[in-house]
Amino acid sequence: MIQISEAAVSRIKEMMAAEKASEPFFVRFGVKNGGCSGLTYGLGFDTSYQDSDTIIELDGVKLAVNGESYPYVDGVEIDYIETGMMGGFSIQNPNAKATCGCGSSFRTALDRGKKEKCD
Repeated sequence: MIQISEAAVSRIKEMMAAEKASEPFFVRFGVKNGGCSGLTYGLGFDTSYQDSDTIIELDGVKLAVNGESYPYVDGVEIDYIETGMMGGFSIQNPNAKATCGCGSSFRTALDRGKKEKCD
């Protein structure tokens, strides 16, 4: 199960209100190949669901995760952290077995054979 903090839900609602889209949309969360450890997170708005999506709804915010990504993010905690004048989403993933020094990519036990090659 994916956890979303109250701060993250609040920030997502603010972003959705500012978007003023003409059709209903939701948050899509997943992973894709990339980064120096093998996988990177994707978090953004979307308007169409996929058949394999798992939908999580919390306090009016819908989050969709496609079936291919779900094994990599099951158990993730999404938070929103503000520090001084900066803020951003923080993702804590118990499945990550290695992360890049820059913090933007990760690898899990499902990715056997890939090497971390950060500079």
